[in-house]
Amino acid sequence: MKICVYLASSQYVDPCYFEATDALAKLFVAQNIEVIYGGGSQGLMGRLADTVLAEGGKIRGVIPHFMRTLEWDHPSVKDMEYVETMHERKAKLIENVDGLVTIAGGSGTMEEFFETLTMKRLGQFTKPMIILNTNGFYDPLEVLLQNMIDQKFMNPIHREMYTFVKDPTEVIPAIHSARKWNANAIEYASVKNLQN
Repeated sequence: MKICVYLASSQYVDPCYFEATDALAKLFVAQNIEVIYGGGSQGLMGRLADTVLAEGGKIRGVIPHFMRTLEWDHPSVKDMEYVETMHERKAKLIENVDGLVTIAGGSGTMEEFFETLTMKRLGQFTKPMIILNTNGFYDPLEVLLQNMIDQKFMNPIHREMYTFVKDPTEVIPAIHSARKWNANAIEYASVKNLQN
């Protein structure tokens, strides 16, 4: 199994987010899950890679060349793919993965999450999307997404595109139990198909 992880590069966040990242990385390695991530060496990204490598797991990074020149790429991740643009990076991150996990992050993490969510809404990405809501970080996101549904900007069925969990131990079970999604999902994107 291959799982893509979106997460922050900030080094200055609360320790609880590092602890959650450590725990999830160890669970992935224990389940022989290959991790795909943005290739960074700092913050939660760096901790994810460090822990997977320390536990003897497999991790693959994807990072643009311009970040390499800033020495943002992780020097110990040997399976590192360098791409030209951020758009190419995002495409490579979710290529042939079996699921996606979003951990706490900033604008970059949210940009990646929402692009992939939009692709899923249109049936272009069909894998489980799990949001690890450590310390209630993503409570506002959950409210926002529900508000989009309540006010008919999205179909109620779109609530099944993603799953919020509070603890790293819930992530892998949530991936396995996620609703099946396919290319026909684009049928639910139209306003005329909104459920009452």
